[in-house]
Amino acid sequence: MTDKLKIGVIGTGMIGQDHIRRITHVLAGGEVTAVTDTDRSRAQEVAKTYGGIEVFDSSDALIASDAVDAVLVCSWGPAHEEAILPALAAGKPVFCEKPLATTQEACLRIIDAEVKLGKRLIQVGYMRRYDRAYADLKATIESGVIGEPLMFHSVHRNASVREGLYTDDMAVADTMVHDIDVTRWLLGDEVARIQVIAGKRNSVGKNLRDPILGIMEMRGGTVATVEVSVNIGYGYDIRGEISAEKGTVELSESNNVVLKAGDSFSGRVPADWRERFIEAYDKELADWIEAAKQGGASGPSAWDGYAIQVVSDAGLKAADSGKPVDIEMADKPALYG
Repeated sequence: MTDKLKIGVIGTGMIGQDHIRRITHVLAGGEVTAVTDTDRSRAQEVAKTYGGIEVFDSSDALIASDAVDAVLVCSWGPAHEEAILPALAAGKPVFCEKPLATTQEACLRIIDAEVKLGKRLIQVGYMRRYDRAYADLKATIESGVIGEPLMFHSVHRNASVREGLYTDDMAVADTMVHDIDVTRWLLGDEVARIQVIAGKRNSVGKNLRDPILGIMEMRGGTVATVEVSVNIGYGYDIRGEISAEKGTVELSESNNVVLKAGDSFSGRVPADWRERFIEAYDKELADWIEAAKQGGASGPSAWDGYAIQVVSDAGLKAADSGKPVDIEMADKPALYG
């Protein structure tokens, strides 16, 4: 393998293009050599913009190419399995944007294929683990200074979502999944039960079930709450606080300064997810590139992708029924520690 990892990108929509920009202009160690997309004209436009990129007619052809050492999957969720399995068969490391797959069965097929290889080749794109504030939150928990975590409160607020394109299911399956992942990661535990309660409807979202509150009981007894509000208006606001035996720790505001003027004080709220987590996106992909150059993977695993899908599916059932839903998962393979 050359000094630079040769990366083939499947899917050249918004997130795919953002990763291509990141690999080309921000990070060292990798180069995009191939792209494919169901919209061939879009893939061709991206290839033209960056130069030196070959456009393939299919994901299979891209994966099989000698011009590709590793695969970055940025297509829509239902197409992930059909890209990941051939990449595993070819022994090529994979970075897959969330979700790993859109069904538990597909996730388990991917896990089975990776387990048969005997080593990890997949990293899933849950980038909050690479955010500096979340990393400090986890380090504080692990230091023991606040004692055993008892409750975790998470808040995920979007300024707005596009009417007609954002559906009720997406509040859990597309938005809350990040909070599910970071809850499991921070607490080092799996979810045992989930309940989802709808709040008073935000009139801005019209018929959308918004906001919602998720309540997760972890196997070890810790309780986590997740507020998802997707038409909050003022900005993209991510919050988190651990309440523990001997103290608390929470994410701080992301401003470097606080403005005080006119009998008030204020700070800026990020406009969207790209602004809030831009550094985390850089770090997660840099981590993947380095691991892939060594022929492996680190970060969120295929097992994490499966576990999040299980909890997400249960969350959707809980949202519809208004009742708690128990989490039932397959046995965790030794590969995932």
